[in-house]
Amino acid sequence: MFKKYTYLLAVLIALSCRTQPTATTGSPEVSATRPPATAPYFPPKGDNWERKSPEEVGMDPALLQQAVAFAKTQETTQMAPDFSTQEEIFGKLLGPMPNSRAATNGIILRHGYIVAEWGDTRRADPTYSVAKSVLSTLAGITLERGMIKSLTDPVVNYITDGGYASEQNRKVTWEHHLRQTSEWEGELFGKSHTFVGREEFGKGERKPRILQEPGTHYEYNDVRINRFSLSLLRLWQKPLPQVFKDEVMDPIGASTTWVYHPYHNSIVNVNGTPMPSVSGGTRWGGGLWINTRDEARFGYLFLRNGRWGNQQIISPAWVQQATTRGPVGPDYGYLWWLNTEQKAWPSAPTTSFAALGAGSNTIWVDPEHDIVIVWRWHNGSPDELIKRVLAAVK
Repeated sequence: MFKKYTYLLAVLIALSCRTQPTATTGSPEVSATRPPATAPYFPPKGDNWERKSPEEVGMDPALLQQAVAFAKTQETTQMAPDFSTQEEIFGKLLGPMPNSRAATNGIILRHGYIVAEWGDTRRADPTYSVAKSVLSTLAGITLERGMIKSLTDPVVNYITDGGYASEQNRKVTWEHHLRQTSEWEGELFGKSHTFVGREEFGKGERKPRILQEPGTHYEYNDVRINRFSLSLLRLWQKPLPQVFKDEVMDPIGASTTWVYHPYHNSIVNVNGTPMPSVSGGTRWGGGLWINTRDEARFGYLFLRNGRWGNQQIISPAWVQQATTRGPVGPDYGYLWWLNTEQKAWPSAPTTSFAALGAGSNTIWVDPEHDIVIVWRWHNGSPDELIKRVLAAVK
């Protein structure tokens, strides 16, 4: 699909760095941006990320300081510092967990520059379901490479490992997986699509229900996302952490401290070679462990419409599509959370979007104000911090 974009569009993207998408008839408002007047700044690899004072980027220093002071008081009460409550919350572990995590910490970017930073932003911690937005990004690259012809294709047309052979599962498309409407049925790595495992009923898991037609019912479901990840692995025929490193993290100058852990039992055979299949979160351990600064780079890549310097890493069409609400379920794109209709963040623009994980772990992207906020291990919704940061914008 991406080969259809004209040369003129490419030139416009290069000039403006992020286009103003136009919603199709009947579609919700999609992401837009107001880039700074000068050429966008992109931080170099390493820690030499340029800082600007709030005044230099059009923000009130006192109000921004108050926002950061507030954030420092919002240490999470959900996730214990030593992860001792992990199995109590989510059920029996399948993958590793660290012995401890950082305290609440974060970083605020405006026009790409660091204007505020607090806590330990260099520690690689589990980021839980933020990993789902990473898998979404890899799917976009897969599509652009032509490895998937259309997102509306049934996955069984590509993947023949038996996971889509049933009457229910053969209807599942790539887009269904991306919107969490797949209704995929089965067990993967010892976990059922119902989340009711052999030892964990009653530990926050839902009770079984009647399956719906794929595409008609939204359910946030880690087993189905893990099936999606396995299917992407079989297409690439190399571990997705390596794909993420080669295609995204190295080009944006990320550190070498992040690691993407599989489950202990999620090593699969790909053309005769054992390879790790990674998850879309840390519900059952493992997952993406990454530092706050690297997450800020990832969020900034999306703020810049998939572009980093002179390189278009992700198609701008994918960024728009991934941050457009689907027909079923909440304000949800392709494994990104949106603010279009139900306004989960009342203080935020409808064009803002976020990668969210338990803990809480938040990468919030605001094209309207040219801001990225990464806030980790905080209590509740990020809306109050968003409200305070936006109040500082002059």
